[in-house]
Amino acid sequence: MKIVGLFVLTALAEIAGCYLPYLWLRQGKTPWLLVPGALSLALFVWLLSLHPMAAGRTYAAYGGVYVAVAVFWLWWIDGVRPDRWDLVGAAVALLGMGIIAFGPHAR
Repeated sequence: MKIVGLFVLTALAEIAGCYLPYLWLRQGKTPWLLVPGALSLALFVWLLSLHPMAAGRTYAAYGGVYVAVAVFWLWWIDGVRPDRWDLVGAAVALLGMGIIAFGPHAR
């Protein structure tokens, strides 16, 4: 569970770091959003470095969690309720993450 929690925090930092500039560019919000956006992306990079797996495996597994957290963000932040296809896609992505992160890899 520690790895999954770390993946979730990592995804939240990345999504927030991309969402804040999006608000500036697409919704005309203040350019000062770039400052916390940059800090959030720096946090994302640092969190990604804490994962115990090899970098390539970390990135591959992280992608599945990112998809699921992005669907949650769609609902929580954007106010758009995910449909069944969003949820099925997120479930498939999480299944892939589980296989990559917790599979019996040769050492």
